[in-house]
Amino acid sequence: MKRMLVTLAVGVLCSASATAATVTGAGASFPQPIYSQWASDYNKATGNQINYQSIGSSGGIKQILAKTVDFGASDAPMSAAELNKNGLIQFPTVVGGVVPIVNVNGVAAGKMRLTGDVLAKIYLGEITKWNDPAIQSINPSLKLPDSTITTAFRSDGSGTTYVFTNYLSQVSSTWKNKVGVDKTVKWPTSATGVGGKGNEGVSSLVSRVNNSIGYVEYAYAKQNKLAYTQLKNRAGNYVQPSDDTFAAAAKVNWSKVPGFSLMITNQPGAQAWPISAATFILMPKNPTNAEASQEAIKFFEWSFKNGNAAATRLDFVPLPESTKNAVRQEWKKIK
Repeated sequence: MKRMLVTLAVGVLCSASATAATVTGAGASFPQPIYSQWASDYNKATGNQINYQSIGSSGGIKQILAKTVDFGASDAPMSAAELNKNGLIQFPTVVGGVVPIVNVNGVAAGKMRLTGDVLAKIYLGEITKWNDPAIQSINPSLKLPDSTITTAFRSDGSGTTYVFTNYLSQVSSTWKNKVGVDKTVKWPTSATGVGGKGNEGVSSLVSRVNNSIGYVEYAYAKQNKLAYTQLKNRAGNYVQPSDDTFAAAAKVNWSKVPGFSLMITNQPGAQAWPISAATFILMPKNPTNAEASQEAIKFFEWSFKNGNAAATRLDFVPLPESTKNAVRQEWKKIK
């Protein structure tokens, strides 16, 4: 009798496994913490599996164009023209923030102040010491060392880099003219700085290299207990990165922008975090695997309905319901 029960149980498990759907996605490391959590929760609720690889935005775009994944992910939105050319739809999932992180002895999280101009000059190599007057003057209460700054940056094609350089180009004409905006750029401090793959790589570098500075999605700073900075926003206020300051930057009408191709860096709100960003999903209008494509849509629908608490817990901002409804209309373009 025991043998019969065991055989029956195994049979039921195999049957459930055979009918469970598997969806593959790849791309940005920025949203990896929330996609991983949503996938885990979705699997527990439905038995279906979402396999997401954090390989950087450039990798996600390459894979969705090559049709080797069911969805790609990027923090650098494609333009409406690019979407049409490649037969893709694009939609945001959550909002977050890119934050400067530092490893300077005695400087705790949220204590150092930076401006966009100072941040640009550090990455341009024009400010090379932590006790430079430009930094010390806006941080009179901090005792900053006479130590060389080591810049950390992404070595892979990165939507986080796109967001970061998009912001620097708005606050520094020198950066705009000399370096510009892209997922990969020629870093002026490459000879003295260090490169890491993914938000994970930059987080690790800054945690290990004394007197370094980097930029990562806020969840990575929090999870790794890294010292993020304050930043002076467009309204002239020094603000801390938080759900509230990301949400303040995200008060825009997404539905009026074709393909949701909108950057929300350097927004004018009094409490807006200057380097806020949405992260995006790319899917083909005519998928090669229609079943997997529909399952991916079911996953994001489930996450929109059930994943707000997880997003907030991981320091992302859920989309407002009006934006989610606009996204649902966009899904109808998939055949």
